[in-house]
Formats: sequence, C-alpha cells, structure tokens
Amino acid sequence: MAALKAALFQIVAVQRPMTVRQVFYQATVHGLVEKTEQAYNRVQWTLAQMRRDGDLPYSWLTDSSRGVYRIDSFDTPQDAIEATARFYRKSLWAEADVRVEIWCEKDALSGVILPITTEYDVGLYVARGFASLSYLHAAAEVIANADKPTVIYHLGDYDPSGVMAAAKIEETLRDLAPEADIHFGRLAVTEHQIRQWNLPARPTKKSSHDRGWRGQSVELDTIPPDMLREIIRAAIEQHLPRDLFRVLKIAEESERAFLTQWAGDGGRP
Repeated sequence: MAALKAALFQIVAVQRPMTVRQVFYQATVHGLVEKTEQAYNRVQWTLAQMRRDGDLPYSWLTDSSRGVYRIDSFDTPQDAIEATARFYRKSLWAEADVRVEIWCEKDALSGVILPITTEYDVGLYVARGFASLSYLHAAAEVIANADKPTVIYHLGDYDPSGVMAAAKIEETLRDLAPEADIHFGRLAVTEHQIRQWNLPARPTKKSSHDRGWRGQSVELDTIPPDMLREIIRAAIEQHLPRDLFRVLKIAEESERAFLTQWAGDGGRP
C-alpha cells in the first residue's frame, strides 16, 4: 500500500490538477493497477485516504461536477474594488480576427482545463455529452451576436456517443445561428492521438449510437492532463499572435495595479 501511495503521489505531483479517473488511467499505464472497476475503486479510496491523512493536498485533485451557486457580496465598497482588482482581466480577443470556444463533453474535466481557458480568456462550455437545446440556444446567441467568426474545439470520448454528441452540437449550433461563421473541429480524442500516445482503450458500450462502430473506445480521461492542457494551449495560441498576447498581459497587470492602488486610496479619484 505504501508503494502504491508513493506512486500515486508522484503521478499527481507531476500532472496536477487531475481528476480521480485520470489518476486511475495513469496508474494503469504505469502498471500499478489493472484496468478494472475494482482497481478504480481501490485508487479512489487510496486517494481519499491520502488526502484525509494529509499526504496529498486536496487542491491537487479536482471535481467540477459539483458546485455551489452563490452571489458575491462585500462588507464595504473598498472590499468590492479590491476584489475587482484581484480578478480583473483584460479582453485578449478584442483585436483578434476570430473568437475561440472550448467545448468539453465531461463536467469533471473542466477543472483540469480551466487554468488554460482562464489564462487565455476563452469560454469553456461543458456539454455533458448530448447538450440540452436550451444550453445550445444560449451558446448560439453568443455566436450569432459576435462580429467575427467563431472557432470551436470539441473534447470528448472516442466512442459512438462521444462522436455523435459532437456532431449534434455542431449541427444544432449551425441551425440556431445560420448566419454565423462557425468553424468546428474535434481536438480530442482522435484516432491519431490514440495511436501516437498508445492511449488505453475499453470495450465499446452497447447503445443505439454504435451502428457501424469498429474497435474499442477511448475515454478523454486517458489523455494525461498535462498533455491535454498543452494541446488546448496550442490550439488557442494559433489564433492569438504571441506578441499580442504578451503585450496585452503586460497592460492587464498595469491596469490591475492601478485598481489595487485605487482600492488602497479608498476609491478616491
């Protein structure tokens, strides 16, 4: 058990933040456990025990499938200004030729992806498989009201449901925003990634979507989180010139410093 804990700690330390399922898949790749439901439960229990014992920081693992909805409030106007200064972000895409969105099939992985989409001021849409019509309508309104083309990168399982869900999202967005210029692409998981990275597969689940599907399926969780973040970063950066990104980030820091100073002055002009 001590050896397993040490190995799991090393996996998470290198690739954090991760989901429990991502840790499990990396454990199978490293030969620490078998690819079974019983082994997954063992990894899940071990990670929970490590966090309770103080052997693994809670912040290294993420679960975005559960959240708390609460409006922000402040004791004083100065507190509000200080909060604005901390979270102030400059629009990085105002001068860009396109706008970019990242769509992810799995809610639990949003915490893994969010550090990159936040850094680059890109919207992260969590579809939860087959997205609801209401969710897609709201997204389509944003796309339709944009004054530039929208580039969408989709992340999902390589299986019949995952592939069909992505196709349905694209079809519905085009139907709901017929005049918009939409470029839709599958960023992960792809057949090339499966071969190149030797991603672990699982038997394809029987469903109404598997007609004509050949071979096994591969979950998005099998891609190591650092590699997943890197392909997202690379996809975004090709639409935002690096020099412009650097200049805008410098301006953002300067404006944040101004807000911080203004807060210290009590908001006085």
